[in-house]
Formats: sequence, structure tokens, C-alpha cells
Amino acid sequence: QVQLEQSAGGSVLPGGSLRLSCTASGRASSSYTWGWFRRAPGKEREFVAAIRRGDGHTYYAGAVRGRFSISRDRGKNTVYLQMNNLNPEDTADYYCAATSVNYNLGSMSRQDLYDYWGQGTQVTVSS
Repeated sequence: QVQLEQSAGGSVLPGGSLRLSCTASGRASSSYTWGWFRRAPGKEREFVAAIRRGDGHTYYAGAVRGRFSISRDRGKNTVYLQMNNLNPEDTADYYCAATSVNYNLGSMSRQDLYDYWGQGTQVTVSS
């Protein structure tokens, strides 16, 4: 069985930064396509960012492009989400997800294509 373990979230002031991590364990493969998703209060879960297994190409939702950065450490089987210039609209529960498949860039935003999911972590941005 594969498990995805997420770091704790936290609270941050508007304009601040926070980094999330997610590590695969159990019968994990050596490489994944990784995705980050979030669910804000009263809203549906939405795509945030993804990084492709084969070549490391990244893809971002328009709402976070230029502020968030996704990266990975293959040796640690870990993905990161660096969040900068946070605003209250970023307040949400954040989830990591993984698949062993090399999907095209446009497909990486599709939640149904991910095989494994983390437990979620809460991020609050407020003054």
C-alpha cells in the first residue's frame, strides 16, 4: 500500500510565505507525477499545481501562477509547494496527490487521474 504523508499547515499573515511537503511511503515507486489541490471554505476542491514525472515540467492554476512553486526531491520521494505572497483567498485545506503516469500538461489538473492522496492540511491566511 502507498501512503502520502503531508506536513502540517499553519497560519500566516497576508503577504507571508509557507512551504508544504508531501512524502510517499510504503510500496511507493521511485518517481511520480505530483499534484496539489485545495478546498476553500464553501467551495469545491480545485487544482493548484502539478509537476510531471518524466521531465519535471510544471503546470499551475491561474490563481496561483507567479506566487506558488512546486518542486520535488526524487531521492526523498517528496514533493513541495512553496507558497509566497499569500492572501486570504488562499485559505483552504491543501491536498497532495500522486500518479506514476506521465500525463500531458493539460491533463495534470484532472483530479480523477491521480491514484494516491494525502490526508490534507489546513492553511489559514488572515490578519
